[in-house]
Amino acid sequence: MSLNVYIDVLATRIIKTMKTTSIFQIMIIIMTTSTASVNAQPSAGPFQLTPLTYAYNALEPYIDAQTMEIHHSKHLAAYVTNLNNAIKGTEAEKLSLLEIMANTKKFDMKVRNNAGGVYNHDLYFASFSPKGGGQPTGDLAAAIDAAFESFDNMKTQLNNAGLARFGSGWAWLYVTPERKLAICSTPNQDNPLMDIAEFKGIPILGIDVWEHAYYLKYQNKRADYLNAIWNVISWEEVARRFAIAK
Repeated sequence: MSLNVYIDVLATRIIKTMKTTSIFQIMIIIMTTSTASVNAQPSAGPFQLTPLTYAYNALEPYIDAQTMEIHHSKHLAAYVTNLNNAIKGTEAEKLSLLEIMANTKKFDMKVRNNAGGVYNHDLYFASFSPKGGGQPTGDLAAAIDAAFESFDNMKTQLNNAGLARFGSGWAWLYVTPERKLAICSTPNQDNPLMDIAEFKGIPILGIDVWEHAYYLKYQNKRADYLNAIWNVISWEEVARRFAIAK
């Protein structure tokens, strides 16, 4: 897909969504559609497996190649396939991922879980870079200081949210409807965009605490995984999302 066609597709999605979606939610379409989508491979349904922009071994030693390959090519691919199957012949088949999550109460758990699985993992994988790590700068850094007093405090709170999540789920750094940064966690494949979410907002960073995200390398040491993941966070990408959401 050429860049011009890609831009046209994105514009069409935004125009269609404007009829039924708030400006706050429209931001999500732009935030979650990255240049990686230009090279996405076709699938048997409306949703596709988004390819990574880096090799499976590119995040070593913090996230191992085998985990990345299984996580992306098996787990995420399964969510894509299962979502396409779950929405086939239903109203959801004509909706965007954003629209499905904004209306999860209308659909069964298969749609909710797999739609969340696709969105959450796309955001997660796009948050990494082999050149990641360090700290954010500019407006994002200032917003983190305002909300949490320091970058280290934010890291600690997000890690604690991931550690406190019983079983499987996610820890989120997100922008509230009041345009402030906040942290929460969600069970399973839920996220702050969903109409059923206790804490609602626009995610700018999500950390997967399902065991499949870390068990091959870290076994039951979730804390070690959470500490290591900061070395590969792309603050450039997170700042891009924040700039759109704020």
